[in-house]
Amino acid sequence: AYIIPSNDPHQSEYVADYWNGREWISGFTGSAGTVVITQDHAGLWTDSRYFIQGEEELADSEMVLHRLTPDRSPLHIEWLKENLSENAVVGMDGQCCSVAMRNGLEKALGNRQLYLEDDLLELVWEDRPALPRAPIFEHDVKYAGQSRLQKLDAIREQMANKNATHHLIVALDDIAWTFNIRGRDVDCNPVAYAYALVEEKQATLFINTEKVPAELKQQLEADHIFIKNYSETKSTLHNLPKGSAILLSTSETSCDVMSAISPHCATINGQSIAMRLKAVKNPTEIAHIRGTMVKDGVALLKLYRWLEEEVQKRGVKETEVAEKLAGFRAEQPHYFGESFPAIVGWKGNGAIVHYHAEEATCATIEGDGILLLDSGGQYHDGTTDTTRTTVFGTPTPEQKRDYTMVLKGNIGLSMLQFPAGTRGNQMEILARQHLWQHGLNYGHGTGHGVGFFLNVHEGPQSLGPGATARAAESVELGMLTSNEPGFYKTDEYGIRIENLILTIEKEETDFGKFYGFETMTLFPIDTNLIQVDLLTMTERSWLNDYHSKVLDRLEPQLNEAEYAWLEEKCKAI
Repeated sequence: AYIIPSNDPHQSEYVADYWNGREWISGFTGSAGTVVITQDHAGLWTDSRYFIQGEEELADSEMVLHRLTPDRSPLHIEWLKENLSENAVVGMDGQCCSVAMRNGLEKALGNRQLYLEDDLLELVWEDRPALPRAPIFEHDVKYAGQSRLQKLDAIREQMANKNATHHLIVALDDIAWTFNIRGRDVDCNPVAYAYALVEEKQATLFINTEKVPAELKQQLEADHIFIKNYSETKSTLHNLPKGSAILLSTSETSCDVMSAISPHCATINGQSIAMRLKAVKNPTEIAHIRGTMVKDGVALLKLYRWLEEEVQKRGVKETEVAEKLAGFRAEQPHYFGESFPAIVGWKGNGAIVHYHAEEATCATIEGDGILLLDSGGQYHDGTTDTTRTTVFGTPTPEQKRDYTMVLKGNIGLSMLQFPAGTRGNQMEILARQHLWQHGLNYGHGTGHGVGFFLNVHEGPQSLGPGATARAAESVELGMLTSNEPGFYKTDEYGIRIENLILTIEKEETDFGKFYGFETMTLFPIDTNLIQVDLLTMTERSWLNDYHSKVLDRLEPQLNEAEYAWLEEKCKAI
């Protein structure tokens, strides 16, 4: 058997085209999935977000869709155990297999041999895209709030606490944050392919040297950050002095890189220090996020006003909505690009959680129905991710009930006050409880961390069920997290309401510190879909207060007609 995952050598969720072999060989375009190929079977394992999409994209191929359970356990491994003989050999590209993944595979496969050497795709993928070559650029400290030296000092302090002489940083967003650099190597994620090695007095950035402009290289070297070629990562690790102790994350470090570390060096397995540091936004970042939410709210307002006018005259394709929204965002200061491809789902397409409209096959918005629009922008001063569900025409009682249950979940989480140290999987039930009372549910997590002009999905925190590593992380002061409960009725409609929420301090009592959330997203929630009598007075008050805040914050950026439109959308219920 040969396993083809969705990640790259840095365990990235979104990857450059060069590393997108799982999509190339299967035809499945979703962002998560694992392919397993044997002599007589080709299978794709993915989670419930992509079941409908997987069925459609694999329908005319030999590739078989395998559905993961809600806890997303690695069922492809169970399949291998059931279908391979005891002496079988399982292969995988060692560049894309993390040490933790290897350990799990070896334990599960028993006597079956695991072979982590060859990238077999290299032998058969004749028109494989080239590795990215776009130059990196500086992320100005006026946005970042901290210099790279301040960030390195914070990392070195924690290295000393762990008795580490070196810290290998693998995740691309951690590297971008640490050195205040950004890139264009991955669509929608402003990162560049690199490794970094931090020592007590210096640091090394391993990157294609052609991608580092001369002026930026001088600035980095002035801060004792030296540039080596990406290909020199392994030789540098192999030649570290005897007695070195390298802190690294086995869940991120590939077997290929790990194998290069000399046996006379100690390795310390631990979470990337930068991941937790960057998750807690500093005061400068928080101030910029508030401003970015205003810009993004204005872009969304322009989009929905345009759409409402257009559908009175003609049908509008889903793809046209996505293009128009990107154009409105591009009018805003400091815009860089989308934070992910916009999900524009009309009627049944909205029930496909990570749906992506294509020009030739997309739906046309016309008549009565529900539109789900999930989109976000990358700005030099922040990253956004917003979902709104909007009705055109008259909703059915069932649609209003389902929408109201989702809204109640969003509000319940927004209003939560919790003791410091509370984990994501302890609070996530608040977003689901009202749906559960009607025998309804949704198959995705309720929230993810969000970067600052970085990846729209960021660790360590997550609002999800179960005991996954991220869901078991505490939600700390200064973290920016999404709040996005939903409901999906196959072939009919999808509902999701998503705001970004910032963890803030609420009070300190004899029982310790208590935190809460500030809702950062600034755009109205469609009240035409609400069954008002299902809301409590407290929930109505929260919604009315939120709409007053939206109106107040966006007003200075609007002309008279835009303000009148927004005032109608923010009318108290």
